[in-house]
Amino acid sequence: MNRATSLPEIQSRLRSLASPETARILQGFFKTGPGQYGEGDEFLGIKVPKVRAVAKEFPVVNLDIALELLHSRFHEERLLAVLLLMRLFSAATAPERHGVFQAYLAHSTWINNWDLVDISAPHVVGAFLADQARAPLYQLARSASLWERRIAMVATLHFIRHNDFGDTLQLAELLLNDKEDLMHKASGWMLREVGKRDRALLEAFLDRHGRSMPRTMLRYAIERFPEDMRQAYLRR
Repeated sequence: MNRATSLPEIQSRLRSLASPETARILQGFFKTGPGQYGEGDEFLGIKVPKVRAVAKEFPVVNLDIALELLHSRFHEERLLAVLLLMRLFSAATAPERHGVFQAYLAHSTWINNWDLVDISAPHVVGAFLADQARAPLYQLARSASLWERRIAMVATLHFIRHNDFGDTLQLAELLLNDKEDLMHKASGWMLREVGKRDRALLEAFLDRHGRSMPRTMLRYAIERFPEDMRQAYLRR
């Protein structure tokens, strides 16, 4: 029988993989400079596949340990934490899933970069709300936190994969005037995913909002369109 893993064991394993050179590269990639979206974030210097591999090395990690790890100042430890939360959610009973979902949102301050959001939001928030009232998404979408707004939008990828598009379109409309480029990208990405499954629905949305939406959002949304259609939308 596997014993529960301690936080120091996990942290020691991650630190054994640290690379100062990789850390410098990642700190530039994730915009950690003054005034940038990832300002102050610190990196050990471990790429995502290695962090995923570490998650598999520790099959028995409880929710409390995952949340302690989520509060780390190091990006890779927070990444490992959301991977562990995803695994806990997937293996949980219905009541336990509710607990993981609540913990995820209660600690969302620490899910504070686009990769952490994009990896986990569909698999925890989206998966939990698939058969629940969707009101929490709209609360998140109105948050002052960029990362909570991104959680709201990217969580809908779970719905999209099940041909459920309504909340994606409503949230994209709600977030049309968001000031953050990372939200324009997220909304455009989700719209593109809708369009892969229902082109007519995306075109109808673009006919209503294409002239007023941020250009980055539009570019992401029409990325899979034929070139002549793309240019026609961009000229508008």
